[in-house]
Amino acid sequence: MIGPTQNPELWEFLGSLREGDLLSGTVAAIEPFGVFVALDEGPPHPCFPGVGFLTLPELSWRRVDDAWEVVQVGERVTCEFLQFDTWNGEARLSLRATGPDPFQAFAERVGVGRELTGRVVQRLPFGVVVEVADGIEGLVHVSELTPDRPDPEADLTVGEEIAVVVVGVDRQRRTVRLSQRWAAP
Repeated sequence: MIGPTQNPELWEFLGSLREGDLLSGTVAAIEPFGVFVALDEGPPHPCFPGVGFLTLPELSWRRVDDAWEVVQVGERVTCEFLQFDTWNGEARLSLRATGPDPFQAFAERVGVGRELTGRVVQRLPFGVVVEVADGIEGLVHVSELTPDRPDPEADLTVGEEIAVVVVGVDRQRRTVRLSQRWAAP
């Protein structure tokens, strides 16, 4: 069986792609580690169900635990080309890059000092991650928790609604720092 590195037609096709190119195709397979896309153009992949591949983070701007939340086998998709994966001989793609980044819109309308209500989505030894808008999560560091609930793993539960104040927004890194201490009781 010929592998991806011994397929000159595949190599030529992938080498012709440029970052930012839009590629269309059909979702060929969904795996726990990502999604294979059979592209409309180019040769078939000698080993995989498709030449295009989407990692879970590239499916959506929101947190995705299962690709089935976003796409289905047989669905048509248009994705942005990110890079040529020379190890697997595939086109790394991004579905999320084809839509607006909700973080930038959030950063435009929500400034430091703004009080919000959010849902705890993850507990960590050093704080909690809180979803403060659709697809927008921020960290409440343990030092910013209220004194009556200082242990994020024992005192807060996933799904719990809490009041927080935005103490920092980093547009470049796409991060939000939050404080529960500064929120009104």
